[in-house]
Amino acid sequence: MPDPFAELLLRLRTDAGRTQEQQADAINAVSGRDTMTRREISRYEKFENVPTNHTLAHIAAASGVPFEELLREAKAARARRRRGNVREEEDQDDVKRRKLLGSAAIGVSAAAEPWGRLAFALSKGSRIDTPAAIALINRAADLHVQELNLSARRLQSTVESHLDAITAALPHAGEHERALTIAAGETAALAGWVAWDLGEYDKAGAYYNVTTECAAKAGHPPLRALALTYASYGASTPKRKLELLSQASQDVRGHGNATAAAWVLGRRAEESAAVGDETGALRALDRARFAYDFADHTSEQAWVRFVTPYRMDSLALSVYGQLGRSELTATADTAVDRLGDELPDGGVVVLGDLAAALLCGGDVEQGVYVSRQFTAASQAKPNTMGKERAAKIAAWLPDSERELAHHLRQFAS
Repeated sequence: MPDPFAELLLRLRTDAGRTQEQQADAINAVSGRDTMTRREISRYEKFENVPTNHTLAHIAAASGVPFEELLREAKAARARRRRGNVREEEDQDDVKRRKLLGSAAIGVSAAAEPWGRLAFALSKGSRIDTPAAIALINRAADLHVQELNLSARRLQSTVESHLDAITAALPHAGEHERALTIAAGETAALAGWVAWDLGEYDKAGAYYNVTTECAAKAGHPPLRALALTYASYGASTPKRKLELLSQASQDVRGHGNATAAAWVLGRRAEESAAVGDETGALRALDRARFAYDFADHTSEQAWVRFVTPYRMDSLALSVYGQLGRSELTATADTAVDRLGDELPDGGVVVLGDLAAALLCGGDVEQGVYVSRQFTAASQAKPNTMGKERAAKIAAWLPDSERELAHHLRQFAS
């Protein structure tokens, strides 16, 4: 018969509704490294190998069970391997142990989709150890940086696996419940953004809704601002976009939210410019730049890490281009100088907004030149903003650039 510990690992995985490959992804999401494989999960479940203590900590976090319990059972399993004496039947302690360790994963599998599992988990609460909680929270922050240099398709599975890992941990969060709830919301918001980029609009809406639920549960309004600002890109009308951004602006008022406020206000400036509200757009952009200049980017919400100087350049270019303002030239020069010789992460977005701004502002020759640079860069360094920028540029290209416009539309579709 299989060893009880191997059966336990199998049950934790199957009750969470994961394949072996998905379980490996969830463990990698916790560890921040791509070292776990489907083959290694199979070896564990066949009792061909017992995970190291380091790996056990990641398995515990990914499965939402106490590390100490899993460690104790692994030690017993190693002793059985040394003795070569695998028990034929479980004693009563084994039964109690498996019931305890399986309970979290059973709860996780109660819903079919990641956002549903997260919503289910928000009502629970127990204990998880500090190192596992910190690992989950830090990983959520890192994913928002990866958005700058990964395509939506590549990012989606990683983000959803990490959301599952946090969801499994939430019922045992204990003193870490609020921090993990915020990390879960940050991850869910990014999952929604990625889904929107892939054209999965209903899924995006579901993720944004559960992000808002996380914000309410944690009492953390800036988290709702994240969902609202992401959602503003896909809102059906300009009026609705500005309504979402207005609410988001209210949610990021106060100490410790300057970087978040800079992004929200920058988006508000962008959408105000799109409807021709020059006064409102310029006022919002000035407020965004002021907030960013005085922000402490190292101590605010984890997700603000993607709000880089390049992102602020991008927003300014978009505003000035849509309004046809003379400030566009100086802003473009500053943006290009900041990019340097080697295109950094986030630079693709700047090129996209620069191309659109130049075309919109009437500098067609330079706009076409930068559009070609953007096209090459978006293929070499894909990110979740590439498609949206490609569609905007294609709409502004002159008739003489039909081939380039067609290529960009295909990329955006």
